[in-house]
Amino acid sequence: MYVVIMGCGRVGASLAAGLERLGHEVAVIDRDVQAFRRLGTDFRGRQVVGFGFHREVLIEAGIEKADAFAAVSSGDNSNILSARVARETFGVERVVARIYDAKRAAVYERLGIPTVATVPWTTDRFMRMVLPDGVATAWREPAGTVAILPLPLHEDWVGRPIRELEEATNSRVAFVVRFGSGVLPTRETAVQADDVVYVAAVSGTVSDVTAAAAAPPADS
Repeated sequence: MYVVIMGCGRVGASLAAGLERLGHEVAVIDRDVQAFRRLGTDFRGRQVVGFGFHREVLIEAGIEKADAFAAVSSGDNSNILSARVARETFGVERVVARIYDAKRAAVYERLGIPTVATVPWTTDRFMRMVLPDGVATAWREPAGTVAILPLPLHEDWVGRPIRELEEATNSRVAFVVRFGSGVLPTRETAVQADDVVYVAAVSGTVSDVTAAAAAPPADS
């Protein structure tokens, strides 16, 4: 692949190095020529000085033949603007932008620009490490409002319908991993032994949801 990266900070330089190690061609854009020092002497790709949302800068970086574009500068506005130019003007299919503002990230996701919302993503990574295994989330949407997590089920839930589990935990079952395969259950699907049940829950209620699932059904 040929990948254009806007931003040669620590993330941009690390991404460029990682892509080169995998055999891909890389071009890096940054407005500060000194930033390219982070790439090291072994970097073989293009180094283009300028703003990544300027057409002429993108063309110099080879955007017209790019398979992917990553905007990872320190500015949300610059990242999303350059990502939109790459997608909408030059037709690059694989485009991603790093966004610090989680609310903006959600908006841009709806516009079709994949984003990495730095603060929610980092927060979730820390939560995975400091909280008990049963509370670790598998995914959070860009704004960090909704989490998907595996539930630590009490054994008495086996044989009970999904709807009862949803009512008891105040969550929604997203899918079930059964015998190693994903299953989309109905509300009447019965929980089986060894099922791994993933639910969608509002952030801030995760502890309550997992506690309810770890307890036996109220009428058992």
